Amino acid sequence: MLLTYRALKRRALAKKLVISTPNGVDESSYVPIGGIDQWISIRGDDRTNPVILEIHGGPGSSNLIFTPRTRAWERHFTIVRWDMRGAGRTFAAGGPEGQGELTLDRLHEDALEVTDHIRTRLNVDKVLLLANSFGTVTGLRLARSHPELYSAYVGTDQNIIGGGRDTAAYEALLARLEKTGRRKQLAKTAALGPDRSAWSPHEWAQYAKTVVTTDPLTYDTMKTVVIRSLWFSPLHTLRDLRTYLKSQTFSEPLGPQAMTVDEYAEGTAFRLPFFLFQGDSDVLTPPEPARRFYESVTAPVKDFALIQGASHFASYRHPDRFLDLMLAKVRPVVVGESVS
Repeated sequence: MLLTYRALKRRALAKKLVISTPNGVDESSYVPIGGIDQWISIRGDDRTNPVILEIHGGPGSSNLIFTPRTRAWERHFTIVRWDMRGAGRTFAAGGPEGQGELTLDRLHEDALEVTDHIRTRLNVDKVLLLANSFGTVTGLRLARSHPELYSAYVGTDQNIIGGGRDTAAYEALLARLEKTGRRKQLAKTAALGPDRSAWSPHEWAQYAKTVVTTDPLTYDTMKTVVIRSLWFSPLHTLRDLRTYLKSQTFSEPLGPQAMTVDEYAEGTAFRLPFFLFQGDSDVLTPPEPARRFYESVTAPVKDFALIQGASHFASYRHPDRFLDLMLAKVRPVVVGESVS
């Protein structure tokens, strides 16, 4: 019965995803990037719309599963979704042994190759950079170093890794565990210490899991948005779903690597429009550090907004509100219109 319902739901979502406009685009394929085949999907109702390149989070969490939730975005933007090495269909194609070097530097170089591929494929000078969650570490580096390639930077679920100085999220987790009487989890988390760069990949992943399961809104979002998107995705078979989960485990070593970053030391000067849209109740990547970083940023245009009633995965829990922000604040800047 469950599989029958899944099949019916997937069929309905597949119909929703059909792009039939005369100038639309719906193509996906493996592209040689960084010495391996990597999966790239391009979708949109009108090729003349601004092009968004998404930098997904996780690490290892492809955003392809959210395609039905963001169908409305494709009426105003052409959306490029790329499964990074170690993630999704890219991981499925080569397996663990076929992913090559899995480092932040390698992901950065891959992203530049993907950007060049998209600019050539869609005949555009610049693309709009949209990064979420773990992908924002790479996103900020791209935005700092290559303003000539990107029309704007939009970060959501924005990670601000401040060289280990900000431990507020860790301390908030300890407080939640103590308040709810979860003594074993409290002891384990306290034993880790606040220096996330010293954690093993497994410890880093367990910390994230503990954060998610101890916050009611985040846990609900994980179940109703992430898991449902994964289960009902018309683009993924049951085998694909298993691979999706395996790729997240495989990519865990990237987590501690990122914890050595100091975003302030890497730079707060951006030579392109800069936007942060954050869930107001995000406990994984809290809005306060994101706002502090935003306030230190210099950019030709910048804006910050909170998405109310949202934890992590804010853009996917409330894709309509996120689209409203993109249309009101970002698109006019990118296409050269005045913002009222």
